[in-house]
Amino acid sequence: MTRGILLALALAVGAAPVDAQTAPRPQSEASPSAVEVLPRFDFYVSMEHLFSEEKRFVWDANFGADLDIVDYGRGRAAFVANYQTILGSEFRAFDPNQGNYLLEGSVSVRADAFELAGVFHHESRHLSDRPKRHPVDWNMVGGRLRSGIVRGSTELHARVDVRGVAQNTYVDYRWEVDAGVAARVALRPRLAVGATGGLRLLGVDGSRDRGTQHGYRGEGGVRVDGRGAALELFIAVERRIDPYQLEFSPATWMTAGFRVSSLGAPRVP
Repeated sequence: MTRGILLALALAVGAAPVDAQTAPRPQSEASPSAVEVLPRFDFYVSMEHLFSEEKRFVWDANFGADLDIVDYGRGRAAFVANYQTILGSEFRAFDPNQGNYLLEGSVSVRADAFELAGVFHHESRHLSDRPKRHPVDWNMVGGRLRSGIVRGSTELHARVDVRGVAQNTYVDYRWEVDAGVAARVALRPRLAVGATGGLRLLGVDGSRDRGTQHGYRGEGGVRVDGRGAALELFIAVERRIDPYQLEFSPATWMTAGFRVSSLGAPRVP
C-alpha cells in the first residue's frame, strides 16, 4: 500500500489538467510603467482520486506552468504548458492509460478592470501502454475576457473564452465556449477557503451523430500558504466531455485531491 501511494505521488509530479489559467493582475495592483521580461511564473502539481465505477478512471494527476513572457504595461504575452496523466486499475493498481498535452499562447490588452486577449490553443491526447496509431488533436483560435477584484480578505476572478477550431484530427469539435470563476476568502494570514466553478460548451460538426456537448466542474476546499508554495485540499464534482479520447460520450464523477501551487491569486479553471 505504501509503495502504491509513493508511486501515485511520483506520477503526480509528471502530470497536469487542462485548467491552467492564472488570474490576471487584480485591480489593487498597478500595471508596470515599463516593459518587463519574464515578470511572472506560476506552477501547480495536483492529484485527485476519481470516484468512478469505471476502471479506466481512478486517478487524475496533473502538472502545469503558466508564465508571462513579457509585460508591456498595457498588456502581456503569456504561455501555458500543461500535461495530464489519467490512471486506472485495469492491469495494475496504478495503471497510466492516458497522457494529454495542452499548449497555449496569448497576447492581451488591459482596459481598466478588464483584460482582453487573443489566444491560440492546442490540445493533443495520447494513450499509454495501449495501441493507438492515429492522432487525436485540435487547434483553436479565439478570444478571452477576464477580470479580477480584491475587496479586503476576498478575491474574485473570472474569465470567458470563445474559440473556433482551426484544425482537428479524429474529433468532431467545431467551437468552444469555456468560462470559469474562482473565489478565495482569507481566514488567517496563511489560511484561506476557496471555491471554483467552470462551464464548457463544445460545438460539434454532426459527423458522430450527437449535438452540442456541455461539461462543468465545481470545486471547494482549503488552502495553506507556506513560505515558497501553497497546499490546497479539495473536493469536486465534474462532468467531463469525452474523458476517453477514442470514445465520444461524457462522464460524471466526484473527486478529492490535493494541489501544490505557486503563491498568488486563485487559479481560474
